Amino acid sequence: YRSVVGGLQYLTLTRPDISFAVSKVCQFFSQPTDAHWEAVKQILRYVKGTLHIGLKFRKAFSTSISIFTDADWAGCPDDRRSTGGFAIFVGPNLISWSSKKQPTVSRSSTEAEYKALANGAAEAIWVESLLKELGVSQQRVPVLWCDNLGATYLTANPVFHARTKHIEIDFHFVRERVASGALEVRFISSNDQLADVFTKPATRQMLDRFSTNLNLVQSRS
Repeated sequence: YRSVVGGLQYLTLTRPDISFAVSKVCQFFSQPTDAHWEAVKQILRYVKGTLHIGLKFRKAFSTSISIFTDADWAGCPDDRRSTGGFAIFVGPNLISWSSKKQPTVSRSSTEAEYKALANGAAEAIWVESLLKELGVSQQRVPVLWCDNLGATYLTANPVFHARTKHIEIDFHFVRERVASGALEVRFISSNDQLADVFTKPATRQMLDRFSTNLNLVQSRS
């Protein structure tokens, strides 16, 4: 079980469409059951049927950074922790993505979304520094797209409320980035949220739609 799932983890480096499913089966390394093994085999069958799918990178004049972040809320039935995800684009190209169970329980959907937002913002700093080392200039500050109005409002609110005390570090980290002009946070409809596929099980129809948006295409060979 561990060996196969480890191989699938490696595959997620180029296959963002299986990130959520692999993240879920990784949570049962210590005591996998027959049901978990069946889930792994289902992922393998999907991969076998999509062997010719890969990420497409296009030449583009724009090097602006776009971050999409999302989270479910209390999605795990065992401990009620949420799953957060992000997708980061440089120009039209997907560069970084993640689907990961959050380490602590969130007391609201806004809190879960804000944690995901903070993780996406932190990853964007790394992408910015990498581009700087490569000599790639940025024409504009990174834009982060969030589909939760409460979390979006919190990023622009200079007042620290008692109800956000339990996410104080994330709150101040993102607020500092926004206040200094190093990050812009905007609201986006859930229907257009590209990180949605990293936070919940996806139907084949959802996978087909998001695969296109994430630049996953069939090879011509």
